[in-house]
Amino acid sequence: MLTTHRKQAILAALKRDGQVIAKALSELFGVSEDTIRRDLRELAAEGLLQRVHGGALPSSPAAADFGQRQLSIAAKSAIARKAAELILPGQVVILDGGTTSVQLARHLPATLQATVVTHSPSIAVELVSHPGIEVVLIGGRLFKHSVVAVGAAAIEAIGHIRADVYFMGVTGVHPTAGLSTGDLEEAYIKRALAARAAEVVVLASAEKINTASAYVIAEVTAANTIVVERGTPEAMTAPLAALGIAILRA
Repeated sequence: MLTTHRKQAILAALKRDGQVIAKALSELFGVSEDTIRRDLRELAAEGLLQRVHGGALPSSPAAADFGQRQLSIAAKSAIARKAAELILPGQVVILDGGTTSVQLARHLPATLQATVVTHSPSIAVELVSHPGIEVVLIGGRLFKHSVVAVGAAAIEAIGHIRADVYFMGVTGVHPTAGLSTGDLEEAYIKRALAARAAEVVVLASAEKINTASAYVIAEVTAANTIVVERGTPEAMTAPLAALGIAILRA
């Protein structure tokens, strides 16, 4: 089989099964595992899959910069609206950076009295005119791709917070590969925020489910609840629900 055809077959198997194992592919195509690993490396370099130990998983397509991600708004707005219903008066709430979190901030009721902690200037600006929201803005080095503060100063500030709930944005949600994102420092920040909240709610549009990105935030069970689009197939969320995670459909 030609390399191009073999790569197409690997991608087809990945789409069908949700993961591929290098040893099994080697046996299927009658080539060495080294050949398969080279195929996987090249496909990963094209952004078509995410390599993991022993094989590969679907790569998250959620890698556009903040401005581009603003364009895909309908599903994110629905997820944000449902997530906003989870916030109770008087709570201390952590809002992650990202476009879905911006939508969540916009959907907070005008009557809500709460404190929002965020490392996102975009979130802070959205809440400037909200009459009942106290905003705590975490500072640090600005990571321009996601418009959020990262680095040691942010980690230090996060350590002094005790929140009721953290609304986490991710680029990948996978039952075995966990919660992941495309930047190492963002992964550290998200992990630190999750550790300071009594409850973690993950906001995940359908293209992020059963995919993985390069940097692991935490095991998927770090999420108490995952908010997904109403039309997300049951087959995609069933493995997550089986782990005891509440699936909330927007």
